[in-house]
Amino acid sequence: MNEFKRVLLLGTGPASIQLAVNLKKQLKCHVGIVGRESVRSEKFFEALKQSDNLIRVNIQNDKHRNMEGECFIDHVFNGYETINGEWDTIILSVTADAYIEVLKKMNDEVLKQVRCIVLISPTLGSNSLISNYMNNFSSKAEIISFSTYYGDTRWMYDSPSNHVLTTAVKKKIFIGSTHYPSENVHKLEEAYEELGIALEVMNSPIEAETRNISLYVHPPLFMNDLSLSAIFGDIDTKKYVYKIYPEGPITQYLIRDMLAQWKEIMDIIGKMNIKGINLLKFMTDDNYQVRTESLSRRDIEDFNHLETIHQEYLLYIRYTSLLIDPFSEPDEEGKYFDFSAVPIRSMFVNREGHLDIPRMPKEDYYRIKIIQGIAKYLNSKCPTIDKIIKTYENKIKIVAQSYKGELLSKAFVVQSFDEDLNMICSEIDKSIEAKTLK
Repeated sequence: MNEFKRVLLLGTGPASIQLAVNLKKQLKCHVGIVGRESVRSEKFFEALKQSDNLIRVNIQNDKHRNMEGECFIDHVFNGYETINGEWDTIILSVTADAYIEVLKKMNDEVLKQVRCIVLISPTLGSNSLISNYMNNFSSKAEIISFSTYYGDTRWMYDSPSNHVLTTAVKKKIFIGSTHYPSENVHKLEEAYEELGIALEVMNSPIEAETRNISLYVHPPLFMNDLSLSAIFGDIDTKKYVYKIYPEGPITQYLIRDMLAQWKEIMDIIGKMNIKGINLLKFMTDDNYQVRTESLSRRDIEDFNHLETIHQEYLLYIRYTSLLIDPFSEPDEEGKYFDFSAVPIRSMFVNREGHLDIPRMPKEDYYRIKIIQGIAKYLNSKCPTIDKIIKTYENKIKIVAQSYKGELLSKAFVVQSFDEDLNMICSEIDKSIEAKTLK
């Protein structure tokens, strides 16, 4: 059965616009879009109204030609409470920490009819979370997790509108479903192939969720003293995410934490009977390649079996090798493209007038807290993860105190995410039990 006849996109960010165009072009879907009522989304809904629901995607690179296009949205809902009609598939294109908040706002009768739910940018445990929530409706809906969104898409003119620009597209992403094998996954494979993206199908959705590089690199890169000082305005000079100290946060100690955190996550997923990853191979083959003169194939393949100090050394080489784009063309002075010059964003006043924390590390806080919670549930020790979280939480408490009396977003509040964790761990329990019985 084709579950992609009537598809509803939940979320009104740039990724939803790109997804809508691809759903129309590649899968010929009837597409609806919905977002919450807010100051931010007001501009988006107004732009749609003025264009008669026409949306547009431009590309930065000619090789991504299949991504561009324009189409009309068939249904627009301003507020999740206003959704009506029957929808075969809903696509969650909001941040992972907002999944349950969004679903709770939807009419129960609408949710009961849904036969497929797609998570575009989940985190470890998101599929379990949605599965548990949908059990309330005795739902047999298939729930599909991607490892991550397939591109880098932003507003065309920096402000929410009906027009976006896609600047980069991933060559490969991972996918897993609660149904295996899955006809829906097969259809998505065909659609992604048209876009020039390889989809690797995993045995389970949680296995796909472990194949997101952000899980392994963002917490150490953003939740350290230097990065946090840059984010919260303690230093005046600009700092860069992927640069070596003092231009950026990368030191031997950060690399040590990155490696130790990866090992802690591998222990956690090992207890769930999920196949682990070779961090260096994943970084190199599935994310950003470096020259073999910098990292040998043998070192990459053998990474998991090397001594800790050797692993740290190779990770440090990997980051220094990407200070410039090693495959770019040098200019007349022999300089290569400054690949690592990604500025660390500072806290800002959001469209609601509240002081807010940038997406990185705000989203990463939810990710790593969920991982910490799963670790505790499985009695898996994670001292490095604990330390990273403590560093971040101490900082946001200090900043919140220094801005006492001013309008602050909820990102400045230390959170437990207990409700989500209880739902996730309940499903993990069932999964481990089922695998044990096999």
